[in-house]
Amino acid sequence: MARLEAGQPAPDFTLTSDSGEEISLTSLKGAPVVIYFYPKAMTSGCTVQACDYRDRLTDFGAQGAHVLAVSPDPVSRLAKFSDKEGLTFPLLSDESHAVSEAYGVWVEKSMYGKTYMGVERSTFVVDAAGTIIHADYKVKSSGDAARVLALLK
Repeated sequence: MARLEAGQPAPDFTLTSDSGEEISLTSLKGAPVVIYFYPKAMTSGCTVQACDYRDRLTDFGAQGAHVLAVSPDPVSRLAKFSDKEGLTFPLLSDESHAVSEAYGVWVEKSMYGKTYMGVERSTFVVDAAGTIIHADYKVKSSGDAARVLALLK
């Protein structure tokens, strides 16, 4: 699976959010967009990461940036996650994992000796013109929002 790099156009997508709204990357052109991919809603690492973005959302807004979170979870699970954690940015459902594949984050993983396909926690920053300016694979759940915010300043 090819990895995306800075300077490449960000693959466009349209996904359904936790609120049932269809959100496309092209609809956000004209402003920077942070897209982070995470493996599963309501798990410990994913909750840490989501709450970190939630707590810094005002800072992202001050930079004019949108934040989108993408996982293979169904919309119903994303809605529960959003409600439980008070998340105020769109959580997008990529059940077909087509977007995860386009961004090179749908990878073979292993746990307890079993291999399976899943999302590798990764973060992308897309500029106002739709070009990737930062691609970070295998990110840690804590500290990701702060690192990305520093890139935007």
